[in-house]
Amino acid sequence: MGQEHVLIDATEERCILVGVIPQESTEAQAIEYIEELEFLALTAGAITQKYFLQNVQFPNPKTYVGTGKLEEIREYVVARNIDLVIFDDELSPSQLRNIERVLEVKVLDRNNLILDIFASRARTSYARTQVELAQLQYLLPRLTRLWTHLERQKGGIGMRGPGETQIETDRRIIQNKISLLKEKLKVIDKQKAIQRGNRGQMVRVALVGYTNVGKSTIMNLISKSDVFAEDKLFATLDTTVRKVVIENLPFLLTDTVGFIRKLPHQLVESFKSTLDEVREADLLIHVLDISHPNFEDQFRVVNETLAEIDNREKPTIVVFNKVDAYEYIQNDPDDLMAEETYTLDELRNTWMAKLPNTECVFLSATTKENLEEFKEIVYKQVKLIFQERYPYHNFLY
Repeated sequence: MGQEHVLIDATEERCILVGVIPQESTEAQAIEYIEELEFLALTAGAITQKYFLQNVQFPNPKTYVGTGKLEEIREYVVARNIDLVIFDDELSPSQLRNIERVLEVKVLDRNNLILDIFASRARTSYARTQVELAQLQYLLPRLTRLWTHLERQKGGIGMRGPGETQIETDRRIIQNKISLLKEKLKVIDKQKAIQRGNRGQMVRVALVGYTNVGKSTIMNLISKSDVFAEDKLFATLDTTVRKVVIENLPFLLTDTVGFIRKLPHQLVESFKSTLDEVREADLLIHVLDISHPNFEDQFRVVNETLAEIDNREKPTIVVFNKVDAYEYIQNDPDDLMAEETYTLDELRNTWMAKLPNTECVFLSATTKENLEEFKEIVYKQVKLIFQERYPYHNFLY
């Protein structure tokens, strides 16, 4: 990326991406984040033409990037007829307003883009309600940007304060709508809590992991169900629960929404019930895409989010998925700047494969490599939990 892309479909929006490289970060990290933003944009239906990065001590509080860089972006937008500019951080209402004044095109920040993807992916009434709540909470402090056209009109008689009046009206409407949605979610949460209670004391297993690591594919593989899965971010939004039987042992398997760095806090709050499935799980299956160059960073992001959701330690199976796509590149030993890479055998012996209270398995959900080993580990872990819960049941032993 960084090169200009050939437009695939004239109906798709053409966008450029903007990010910064703060002092504590590196250009390689910034490029990785921008590439993830490009994947988000593609998932939303936009084609990236170019990205802009700027080294800064910290983002400009008024325009995120410096005024010179913003002018450079504006010139590119005008010259290439760009439809959309996406920033790789959450923009404050004033930053958003100032940037739009300069660029005069549609501007989104990372949070707005993720919310838009969630809105397009929501299938059930519950998920749509959660996303609508998150969108309204995001919109509320940014209402003034919708009324900037009034600033271009000259003041005078009959023009004193109509925009502010409309903004206050809209703010009340949105606040009322937020209250209604929260009440609606409370009712649905109670219903879901009853549903979880009605499942009895079956062992609960939750698939967790970064978005697009293959959780839904694994779900389909071991539950023989047909959960939607594709190579895009947030393909799964609604929580799916299936009863699975391995050998003679039944348990409940839950596929959850994928995590991502800088996940909007409005979504974390709105998807509380989805996260309840993680809180109430007896066993976690943490899926990693081992073919991703920064899978260790994704592992850290998910663990940090899980700690926010539930700080209780739980038995975990770490699944290094997509081993069929993993590429080991042998480095030149004389190249001191080359990044260190590992063979799969070496990775099996690293600290990630020896985590406390954790078992690891290397798997390809696509080719089914090591599938039986994975099932055996799941069976063993579920059986241990079952034995602790029902010590006098011996029909499994």
